This record gives sequence, structure tokens and C-alpha cells, in this order.
Amino acid sequence: MTELDPQISARLKRTVDGLVPAIAQQYDTGEVLMMGWMNDEALLRTLTTGRATYWSRSRQEYWAKGDTSGHAQHVKEVRLDCDGDTLLVKVDQIGAACHTGDRTCFDADRLDAYGSDD
Repeated sequence: MTELDPQISARLKRTVDGLVPAIAQQYDTGEVLMMGWMNDEALLRTLTTGRATYWSRSRQEYWAKGDTSGHAQHVKEVRLDCDGDTLLVKVDQIGAACHTGDRTCFDADRLDAYGSDD
């Protein structure tokens, strides 16, 4: 496969930069790990290699999670939401998912809803 399946590509709703947000989730626990950006090529690489691959907006390059850190994401399943504007990438996360070294990017700050009793 040298390009993303046209039927999949047609369903994607991209930003003006051609990107779709991709939420990485631990496949067996449901833990939300991180959010990255994918374009058609990053999604194609993810689907064909079994390694989560993202587009870095800051570096303007592709990166397969774990290439430099060793904290790889082995893809178990990829889903597209009902609107076609978000990808869910179910992975087996090896090590930390966050660039800070935390397991998940969502550990740091809990924002409680106003008036929440919990």
C-alpha cells in the first residue's frame, strides 16, 4: 500500500493544515495516554507498520512514537469517530507516553467542573 485507502481518506475531516487529531489509548485498560496529529501519510504508516506514527507540527516531520525514547506504541486497533474528525489509536504503550516522562499526558492537572461534588 503506497497511499491511504481512498475510502478512508474521503471520510477524514482535516484541519486547514491537513491534520486529524489522534487520541492514543491503552488498549487493555482504556487509559487515555496522549493526543497527537496525523495526516494521511502518518495514518498510512501507522496502519502498515503497526507503530503509531504522528506528524510533529513543531518539527515539521513524521515521528514514530518511541524512535528516540524507546517508549513505543504498538498499534492494536485504529478507529475513526462518527464525524470523521478524530482518530482513536488503541495501543500497547511501552514506557511513558508523555514527553515529560509521565505515563500519560493527562496526569498533571485535574480541572474540576464548577459545582462538582466529586
